[in-house]
Amino acid sequence: MTVTRSSPGGPSGALPEVVELDAHLRLEDLVDRNALGELCRSVYVLFGIPVRVYSAAGGLVAGEAPEHEVCAYVNTLASGRRACGSTVDAVKAKEPGEAGDVVHPCFTGQQYRVFPIDYEGRRIGRVILGPYAPPAIEEVPASLTATLPEADRPKVKLTLAKVPRAKPESITRIATHLLATLDLVMFSGHKALVTSTMHVASVKESYRELSEKNAKLQGAYDRLRELDRLKSNFLATVSHELKTPLTSIIGYSEMLAEGLTGELTAEQKEFVTTIHDKGHQLLELITGLLDLSKLESGTMTLRRRLTEIHPVLLDVESTVKPVAMKRGVKVAFDLEQRSCELLGDPERLRQVFINLVDNAMKFTPRGGTVTVESRVVEDALDNEEDSAGFALLAPMDRAVVVRVIDTGPGIPEAERAKVFDAFYQVDSSSTREHGGTGLGLSIVRRLVEGHGGSVSIEANSPKGAVFVVRLPSSNNPRAQRSSLPPPLPPPSTEP
Repeated sequence: MTVTRSSPGGPSGALPEVVELDAHLRLEDLVDRNALGELCRSVYVLFGIPVRVYSAAGGLVAGEAPEHEVCAYVNTLASGRRACGSTVDAVKAKEPGEAGDVVHPCFTGQQYRVFPIDYEGRRIGRVILGPYAPPAIEEVPASLTATLPEADRPKVKLTLAKVPRAKPESITRIATHLLATLDLVMFSGHKALVTSTMHVASVKESYRELSEKNAKLQGAYDRLRELDRLKSNFLATVSHELKTPLTSIIGYSEMLAEGLTGELTAEQKEFVTTIHDKGHQLLELITGLLDLSKLESGTMTLRRRLTEIHPVLLDVESTVKPVAMKRGVKVAFDLEQRSCELLGDPERLRQVFINLVDNAMKFTPRGGTVTVESRVVEDALDNEEDSAGFALLAPMDRAVVVRVIDTGPGIPEAERAKVFDAFYQVDSSSTREHGGTGLGLSIVRRLVEGHGGSVSIEANSPKGAVFVVRLPSSNNPRAQRSSLPPPLPPPSTEP
C-alpha cells in the first residue's frame, strides 16, 4: 500500500511526498501479540491442536503449543532430543510454496501442517499446526523405532494413543478459520498503522514547517535588533556631533542679542532672537535623542539618593513658568507638604516632570490651564491585608502620586498605551499642529520605571488629559530593587 501526501507547495509545487508502507509491512506491525496469543489459545482449547504463528523472518509471534506426553518422553532420551530439534528446525524452515500449504512428517508418526500468511499479495508469515496424529496410526511407526531403538515401545504406544487425531480436511478447516480471523485482525492493524503513520508524518511536517518559520522569525528578529542597535548608535553619534556646533550657534546668537558686537536694529534683533529660540528647540530635540540612545544602550545611570519630591517640583515650577507665560498658558502647582522620602535621582526626576509639564503646555490652547498636584498616599493593598490599620504607619507602604492635568483636547483611549512608545505621535500627519520627535513620553516612562514607579494616563472631564506618576517611598522593596532596563543583548549567532 502506498499513501501519497501533497507537499507544502500544493498541486503546483514540488512533487508529492510519498509515504511507503508496503515495503516495510511486517506481521509484527499488523497484529497485537496478546490478541493473537488469545486467538491461538482458543484454537487449541477447541481442537487440541498446537498452534504457532511465525513471521516471515522466522520469529515466533504467538502460539499455544503444550508438549504432548509422547514428545515429553522422547525428549528424555539424548537421541530423541536431537531428532526432535532437527524436526522442529525443518518445520520452521518449511515454505508452503504456491500450493498453499505443506505437510511435514515427524519420526514419531505425528504430522505438522504449514500454512502461509499472505496479506495484499505479500507473504508475511506462516501458521504451523501440530504435531497431531493422523487417524490411521495405531502402532509405533518404524521411523521411531529406527531413530530411537532404545525407546520403550509399550510406553511409546500408550502415549502416542493420547495424541489428538485429525483428518486432513479437519486441519484445513481449522487453518481456514484461523487465517480468516487473522486476516480481519491484520486489516484492523493495518488501518491503525496507516493512521498512525500518517499522523506521525503530519506531525513531522508541521514540526518542520514550524521550525522553518521559527528560524525565519529568529533571523528577522536578530536583524531588527541589529538595526535597532545601529539606529541607536547612529542617533547617539549624530546627536553628539550636532550638539557641539549648535551650542556655538546659541552662544553667538545670545552675544549678538545682547549687543556685545554692536547695537542691532529692531529687525536684526528679531532675527537673532529667532535664531536663538530655534537653536534652543533643536538642542532640546538633540538632547532627547541622546537620552533615548543612552537608555537603549544602557549607558545612562541613575545617581540615586534620598530625596523629597517637593523641592524637585518647585525647581520644575521655576523652570516652566517663563515658558508658560510666553505661551499664554496658566500653570498651577498644588504641592502637599507632607514628607515622603524617595530613593531617586533628583535631576532625572526633574527631567520627568519638565517633560510632562512641557507636553501638557504644548497641547493646551492659550488661556488654558496646566495643574500639577502631588500627594502622599498609602498602599491600599497593604491596608486591606492589615485590618488593624498598622499599615498606615509603615513608611514602606507610602508613595508619592504626582498628577499633571491639562485642559487640552485630551488623548483618545485607544491611543493612551501607544503615546509612551518612542517616536509615536497621535497625529503623525505632515500637517500636524504640534511639533516634536515623540521621545519625551518614552523617556518619561523609562525613567519612572527605573525608579520603581509607574506612569499612566487618565481621561479629564470635560476635556484634557491627566498623566499620573506614582513613585514608591525609599523603604519600599520595589524602589530598592529598581534600576534602568539593561541594554539589548547582541543578536544571536546560533544557526
